[in-house]
Amino acid sequence: MEPGPHKEQRFSFRKGAKRGSPLPAKCIQVTEVKSSTLNPVWKEHFLFEIEDVSTDLLHLDIWDHDDEVSLMEACRKLNEVIGLKGMSRYFKQIVKSARANGTARPTEDHTDDFLGCLNIPVWEVPVAGEDRWFKLEPRSSASRVQGDCQLALKLITTQRDTGMSQRGRSGFLSYLLLLSRLLQFEHRAQEPFLQPNSSSWRGELSGPAATVLCLHGAQSNLSELQLAVLHWQVSSRHHQTCTLDYGYLLGLLEDIEAHWEEAASLPQEQEESLADSFSAFSEFVLRLLRQLRDYFPATNSTAVHRLELLLKCLDKLQLFQPSFEICPFETELNMDIAAALKRGNREWYDRLLNTKSPREQSGLKRLAGLVELVDTVYEDLQSCYGIYASLFHSIIKIDFFTLTFRQLERLVAEEVWVLTEELSPKMTLEVASQLFELYLTLADIQRFWSSIPGRDSHTLALTGIHAPFLPAVKLWLQVLRDQAKWRLQGAVDVDTLEPLDASSKHSSSAATASLCFSHIQELWACLAWPDPAQAQGLGTQLSQDLCEAALFYTELLRKKVHTQPRATGETVSEPLCVVLNNVELLRRVVGQALRGLAWSEGDAGLEGGLPRPLLSCTQALDEDLQREARTVTAHLTSKMVGDIRKYVQHISLSPDSIQNDEAVAPLMKYLDEKLTVLNSLLVKENLSRVLEALWELLLQTILQALGTNVDVSADFYSRFHFTLEALVTFFHAEGKGLPLENLKDGSYKKLEEELRLHKCSTRECIEQYYLDKLKQRSLEQNRFGRLSIRCHYEVAEQRLAVEVLHAADLLPLDANGLSDPFVIVELGPPHFFPLVRSQRTQVKSRTLHPVYDELFYFSVPAEACRRRGACVLFTVMDHDWLSTNDFAGEVALSLGNIGGILRSQVGGSTKAEQPITLHLRRPRAQVKSTLRMLEGRTNREAQEFVKRLRELEKCMEMDP
Repeated sequence: MEPGPHKEQRFSFRKGAKRGSPLPAKCIQVTEVKSSTLNPVWKEHFLFEIEDVSTDLLHLDIWDHDDEVSLMEACRKLNEVIGLKGMSRYFKQIVKSARANGTARPTEDHTDDFLGCLNIPVWEVPVAGEDRWFKLEPRSSASRVQGDCQLALKLITTQRDTGMSQRGRSGFLSYLLLLSRLLQFEHRAQEPFLQPNSSSWRGELSGPAATVLCLHGAQSNLSELQLAVLHWQVSSRHHQTCTLDYGYLLGLLEDIEAHWEEAASLPQEQEESLADSFSAFSEFVLRLLRQLRDYFPATNSTAVHRLELLLKCLDKLQLFQPSFEICPFETELNMDIAAALKRGNREWYDRLLNTKSPREQSGLKRLAGLVELVDTVYEDLQSCYGIYASLFHSIIKIDFFTLTFRQLERLVAEEVWVLTEELSPKMTLEVASQLFELYLTLADIQRFWSSIPGRDSHTLALTGIHAPFLPAVKLWLQVLRDQAKWRLQGAVDVDTLEPLDASSKHSSSAATASLCFSHIQELWACLAWPDPAQAQGLGTQLSQDLCEAALFYTELLRKKVHTQPRATGETVSEPLCVVLNNVELLRRVVGQALRGLAWSEGDAGLEGGLPRPLLSCTQALDEDLQREARTVTAHLTSKMVGDIRKYVQHISLSPDSIQNDEAVAPLMKYLDEKLTVLNSLLVKENLSRVLEALWELLLQTILQALGTNVDVSADFYSRFHFTLEALVTFFHAEGKGLPLENLKDGSYKKLEEELRLHKCSTRECIEQYYLDKLKQRSLEQNRFGRLSIRCHYEVAEQRLAVEVLHAADLLPLDANGLSDPFVIVELGPPHFFPLVRSQRTQVKSRTLHPVYDELFYFSVPAEACRRRGACVLFTVMDHDWLSTNDFAGEVALSLGNIGGILRSQVGGSTKAEQPITLHLRRPRAQVKSTLRMLEGRTNREAQEFVKRLRELEKCMEMDP
């Protein structure tokens, strides 16, 4: 298809022109032929001169171009026919081909097919042009056409009848001057509606101004690239005097980038003009970056967003740099930006130094100003890392944080070194305090750098800066100790020993103490002293001061609670509960603070995760505070002793006719009421302490009740056994109270054993006496010496052979440091062996290592030796000629395990067993409690057993 035939009379560009009148060649244009398609795309440009806008007409015909084709070629296309319409066109082509091959009449002509036409009056074309689809029209009512054609129409002028055109100015320059004037005018018109110093205007033009520019650009035939370049040049220059929105400027650069493929068509003077605008804009931006903190403060999110857009503009400029024949930048733009940032950092620091710490001031005044300066620098570095660094790195690939940190850190280090050398000989408390504050910020700066992955603090100029601060830190730590005590004293003075609020159970002074010790821990963490040896000295002193302050606080609490008025009849003291909670909170907080003081000991290593001096200090303080908590707990429970004794006595005096649960009910009710109050006043740890103390108090009270009641019925002991089990259930509270293993330990075992023994017969008690001796184990095996024996049973003779060999390392019980030992050998219990009497060795004078080698025989049946509790008891005594013999030690050997008792000897031989070494010991409390219980019994068998042992027991001394 092609838009126009070969014959000129078919075209008419004049409205009302006759069909046969010829048109000049410049009024006729023809496109290329697009073969075999129903959707042709031409993208061809034609320029027509217009003589009369009111009468000229654009006429367009679209034709189907038919080439000469042979009949044979036309017939071969039969396979390409589709549908009935295709078949019709196929036969038409066959006919045409036949005519073309000589069968047609001479007067017939080969003609193209008409597809449609357009008639567009020129006066209907908008001044700014239009780009749209036009529906094809028929040539006559008999014609049948379909389809649309897209046309881009634009009216332009190459010469304007104006003074500017007459002076030879091009449309490009005219547009630039016009846009500049319009932009200035529109900005001034919008200023009353903008905020002061606003940079949000995006170059919006009014309707008339936009229309004028559009007409001018269209009529000057300016390309899209030229229009984008013009708007950038005018707006970037206007921005340098009246700030525009950087998003608007970035959009203009993106417009240029979008049409940059047309850059080759840009005249050289226009390209140079664009390069100049880029250079001017970049120089202006570099001046802004030198004052980055002033124009784009990190605390202003709007300003930070403007900086982001500005950097994106710079990034766009770098994209155009390789495309210019004449480079707009003398050096790489990134190098210029880095240099501007460095210069800006130095100028900002110098202004800060002259404002806060000018060098002409005295040392002390300069120090105060330097503290403020370093704080400001530290805050600025945080802003650089948190705000600016990501923008510079992600947009223009500049490590702004490293650049700034290195520069400012070096400047700060230089100033600090000079000032510390000047102030070192003038160390006072005021100087030390300010130096300490200065060092903390310097440590924060170093730590901030080290916290960033891949950064090495050893390369910093601040490395080693701690050395001149050591005297000031030592002096300041002494001040810290005194200030902590002063704060604690003031907190206790105003403390009413009441809970701070409904959610806490400690008082106000504990909150103050907790805050005080936490601050000390944080202070040490901020100090982060780098020298290990010096850190150990500082940390040890600080930990000792902290422990001293903690104990000082507990002493203040003790004095405070003693001055509190006591309510009459009060058994649960709320102030004591508050004090106990305060001590527990202090123990936790101080323990955490001390663990937070850990320092590196290098090769010395750690114990328990802490340096040895700190671990020792922590353990000692914890023991002191635990002891203080036990003291307060004992004081708290002491108020309940009288009531508990009264209720236990009620149980002991209750007649046998009263049920056990009825007798115990008053005690359980009392405990329930008091523990409900204690639960509301105490924290969990302290409630456990009070429960343990009350449990021990109850056990001891019941033991005393058992001791004062002798020769009572078995129901008496059964009732107290019921009481004990009820108390275990009460204090365990289904797992919410004390653990069962804690409840059934210590005094509980003693009480339970005594209750069990009281329910036993006399003979069962005597058997238990010997069983207790067999269960004893020597806690210190060499303290009372050793005894070597050999023991076996001769089945044929039905006798027990016991050979006492020797003893060693006995206690020196005589004034000469020696002893005169002998050994008593007896079998027990007596009612197992009623016909057997005890035997004894000879006395070995003045020795602690006697050798006896004496053999004793006891005629006893094997059945008696096999009974539970049957044993041979060896008692070592020191013989005194003028007074009672002294007890040296004893040991029992079970008869059930000796040779010959459990198995018969072959042939009735008397084969001796291997020697056995036994460690001597003294009776423990469990054995003595059984003996005391037997003493309380009035039956004859118990009295005879006690009488037989009484003389021996008088010689026994308690194990120290």
